Amino acid sequence: MTLLDLTPDELLTTTRSVRKRLDLTRPVPLELVKECIGIALQAPSGSNRQTWHWIVVTDPEQRAAIGAFYRRAVGTYLSSEGSCGSLFLEDPARHAVQRRVGDSVAHLGDRLGDVPVLVIPCLDASAAPEYNEAGMWGSIIQAGWSYMLAARARRLGTAWTTLHLMYEKEIAALLGLPDGIVQAALIPTAYSIGTDFKPAPRQPLDEVLHVDSW
Repeated sequence: MTLLDLTPDELLTTTRSVRKRLDLTRPVPLELVKECIGIALQAPSGSNRQTWHWIVVTDPEQRAAIGAFYRRAVGTYLSSEGSCGSLFLEDPARHAVQRRVGDSVAHLGDRLGDVPVLVIPCLDASAAPEYNEAGMWGSIIQAGWSYMLAARARRLGTAWTTLHLMYEKEIAALLGLPDGIVQAALIPTAYSIGTDFKPAPRQPLDEVLHVDSW
């Protein structure tokens, strides 16, 4: 696999949540997914515990079952007051961006079960200190992001989503997860339709930066 010709800064600023531009017709080799996960294993891990596990779902029936749960979760989310498409009504330009995000979420909600590969990063919570929630989740979230960066470099599109966790117990039962293993996210993975992703609109640095004090 020839990597995209991206500088580190370009990779970091153009790894987007890809929902509408996932190629649902093109198979993704399992070896390519494993390559991306192998890179993700180099991410920081609290106390170097490496208590992560990765569920890779390729079976059509399992993907369809997870997709059905996800579709229901998306419907609940998009009808809620805090959904992405309802935010920042006071700022028309920013609200327009949020409306597009909402449309994208709805699109994926209808098609998640058709995405060739679903990657679910998990954590063995039974081995984590109870006093350090940030450390526990930081030990898998960074690895998930590393997976997405590696996938982007290999012409794959991904999206970080957690809406399936509305049905966490049902999906854990479907996948046979043992007690103590918790799901951190669901990352649909497919070849992207085109690779010309651009940096997304973000708040100006000066609005969020605080030096020495608030």
